[in-house]
Amino acid sequence: MHLIILTQYFPPEVGAPQARLSELCRHFVQHGHSVTVLTGMPNYPQGKILDGYGGAIRRETSEGIDIIRTFIYPTQKANFIHRLTNYFSFALSSAFLGSFVLPRADYLFVESPPLFLGLSGFWLSRLKRMRMIFNVSDLWPESAVELGVLDKNSFAYQLSARLEKFCYQQAWLITGQSKSIMEDIRTRFPDRPTFHLSNGVDTNVFHPDRKTQEASEAIGKGKNCIVLYAGLHGLAQGLEQALAAAELLRKEDDLKFVLIGSGPTKHSLVEQARQNNLTNVCFLESRPAREIPALVAAADIVLVPLKMYITGAVPSKLYEAMASGRPVILVAGGEAAEIVRDHQTGMVVEPGDVASLVQAIRTLLTQPDLRKTLGENGRRVAEQYFDRTTIAARFIDHLEICL
Repeated sequence: MHLIILTQYFPPEVGAPQARLSELCRHFVQHGHSVTVLTGMPNYPQGKILDGYGGAIRRETSEGIDIIRTFIYPTQKANFIHRLTNYFSFALSSAFLGSFVLPRADYLFVESPPLFLGLSGFWLSRLKRMRMIFNVSDLWPESAVELGVLDKNSFAYQLSARLEKFCYQQAWLITGQSKSIMEDIRTRFPDRPTFHLSNGVDTNVFHPDRKTQEASEAIGKGKNCIVLYAGLHGLAQGLEQALAAAELLRKEDDLKFVLIGSGPTKHSLVEQARQNNLTNVCFLESRPAREIPALVAAADIVLVPLKMYITGAVPSKLYEAMASGRPVILVAGGEAAEIVRDHQTGMVVEPGDVASLVQAIRTLLTQPDLRKTLGENGRRVAEQYFDRTTIAARFIDHLEICL
């Protein structure tokens, strides 16, 4: 079997889609299948092409995966026009250059968002006579409306909704990352074939034993209780809530907030912490993906925040924290909150409720036995339900049967 993955995001970029897709590729290769990835020049989230990359096209091989990279317009600006140009540039370059360089395969797996890649996927799947699998990791344009990026009465929303419908109707199979995403799609498009390709975690990579002295020193562990966030500093995460909590907890001498990563809101967050003299908050630059498991395992509490509830969103950081045996404070609702509550892997706080966030942190700060119990629950649940090896094997079996 030969699988082609069309995605705007792929390592060496760091992020949830990048990690999820690269692991999926490795599992296909380990099962004896061929994988080709058509992706952009690495630029996210810094907004500039990484050193050593550039130009119109580049080919490389990594861990048995053939990777073809095409032109993309990088941008450090978060406004709508620049973001749209970024999306369109890769959609066009992948469709045009992919027409010439892509081999024919059995399946074309299209990662969305961005939704525009559905057009590239449709063109390439018809040109190369491949079955198109449309993977939905976020429900667009609904997520954009919930984030305040799109107005539901706007022309842009109406156009996006039509594009979404077109992609679903043209796909041979629709896959989704969460139960709520799949429920939404099955309700609106009951005649379309679907498969729940759950998000998850590599439980061998994220493990309590990954903790190292070097990682502890990097986050300033010492005798401190570390509340860790590692990931994108963006609009959706609402990290301002963490800084507001840190300000109310500044008298807790043994408590420290460590925020690792980069993104469009990082500068304003650093400035907010400076203006409020938040000496209990430490900002660290993005770390390579290989270092993240040790940093998570070295923390005492892992913060998984969202600015608001986004339909279908279950942050990958939740699975990583659970696999690392660390208690979670989840600032979110929906399916993610159900996982935490049902399996008792942490505490749930409503987005925007800073007082409850402070109380949750105080509870875990003062009850180390509770932290231990919640962390052990999380590890068990990650192994039982969210191990990516098992998830990938089910998906591969499904595609093999359909050949």
